[in-house]
Amino acid sequence: MMDLLDLYFYEDCPYQDESAELLKLEGRGKMRILSRENGTCACAGELAEYYERKSLKTPNYLGDGETFKPGDEIFEAEGDLKLLFRFWRVTQTFLTITCAIATKTASMVSEGRKANPDLIIATSRKTHPGFRIFEMKAVRAGGGDIHRNSLSDSIQFSQNHLEAVGELGKLRAVKKIEIEPRTREEAFKYAEMADIMLLDHLSPEELQELGPELKKLNSKLELAVGGIEAKKIPEYAPFVDIIVISTPYYAKPLDFTTKINRI
Repeated sequence: MMDLLDLYFYEDCPYQDESAELLKLEGRGKMRILSRENGTCACAGELAEYYERKSLKTPNYLGDGETFKPGDEIFEAEGDLKLLFRFWRVTQTFLTITCAIATKTASMVSEGRKANPDLIIATSRKTHPGFRIFEMKAVRAGGGDIHRNSLSDSIQFSQNHLEAVGELGKLRAVKKIEIEPRTREEAFKYAEMADIMLLDHLSPEELQELGPELKKLNSKLELAVGGIEAKKIPEYAPFVDIIVISTPYYAKPLDFTTKINRI
């Protein structure tokens, strides 16, 4: 598989760094990425591994799930000065995105678990192309989980599947079976067959009434809801086991700055 970080850095500097060449930068340097706000770190370790493969040292960086405040150092690297300047901007941008996702996820998990200590906040597969592996890792760094990594790792029958096949027959599978019913009647019809039932577009009051009835038919059934705004998580949390949401992927990047000096 292509190294995604190779792709990101190549995209930003496909030939040479014209600024560094004109200045004839040489020698060794140190790069420090600092935060200007509070947050939760994600994916700095992946960058550190990449830097080490490029013969740069990474004496200090935060681990997944570690929190930080304004002025804290997120990532530090030492080595070839020209290479540090080449890697600087992509590294900073990458971390402002991954840490924002982790920070947003952590906030949502905290709010949801005030109402339901066992609630799972799980993100969808609506990731940005070419960035899924890091976005999903950032979600986990923030205490969330992943609803579906891909079409290949889970079974979910959506309303479109049900429209296409008409009716589900007897099904057996090693993986959990998730069903998104089109109607209340289908919810009761497939409750015993499903491991997870995704009940979109219902109000908290409707879930409060419907959930216990479905679990009477299948005590192991987990109830999920999607398609809700993040601010409504506390309203839904008491009545479901899982909230499926894409909001963390679109979190506003955090405000970081980078300092580079010769050593």
